[in-house]
Amino acid sequence: MNAYLAEFIGTALLILLGNGVVANVVLKGTKGNNSGWIVITTAWALAVFVGVVVAGPISGAHLNPIVSLGLAIAHKFDWALVPGYVAAQIGGAMLGSLLVWLIYKDHFDATEDQGLKAAPFATAPAIRNNISNLFSEIIGTFVLIFVIFYLAGASMGTKEALTPIGLGSLGAVPVAFLVWVIGLALGGTTGYAINPARDLGPRIIHAIIPMKGKGSSGWDYAWIPILGPIIGSSLAALAYLALSAS
Repeated sequence: MNAYLAEFIGTALLILLGNGVVANVVLKGTKGNNSGWIVITTAWALAVFVGVVVAGPISGAHLNPIVSLGLAIAHKFDWALVPGYVAAQIGGAMLGSLLVWLIYKDHFDATEDQGLKAAPFATAPAIRNNISNLFSEIIGTFVLIFVIFYLAGASMGTKEALTPIGLGSLGAVPVAFLVWVIGLALGGTTGYAINPARDLGPRIIHAIIPMKGKGSSGWDYAWIPILGPIIGSSLAALAYLALSAS
């Protein structure tokens, strides 16, 4: 398995399990209906664990375009690999989201609320305010990437860091805990996308599938979970470089 395929499969598993728990919690008639935010954040953390375990030994398990971006800005990852990683991550997110829809199709059809139908695909703010929503995504992503640099420690300063390494080099458990606390502490405003592939890939699937009573795919909001993580990751990488040089 090459690195791009590993990113594709790892991200597909991440989204299958992460968006799957959202479907289980919000859709009508599921066994987990209304089980709450702690269930969602916990399962997302465990979904990260699964994705990292599978993809880590091969690709470094970035599973997220802004992880690849942040590592590249910090001179820890080859820029030439970034486009292929991003394409694989978006493609994997699309597959994972499609599988969630197929698994929960009866429950999607049984759910009347269009917002709840959209929730297992892409993020949406609790209160729509573009400035504060963007700020939430910037801060959440900054914490993710900045802490990843320090979890990685000395290994990220080696020559090998320019090859496909990343989350997989850390071990899956610390990263899962990091994503868990971000969701619990900072996720209540926007649903903590902190990953453009996680939001864009499933949003595309939502737009093209023939779902009964589907409603809007929310493209007027879609730029926020893309731009916010890009800014947050870039700032985290620059802060890491500045602190490392001091």
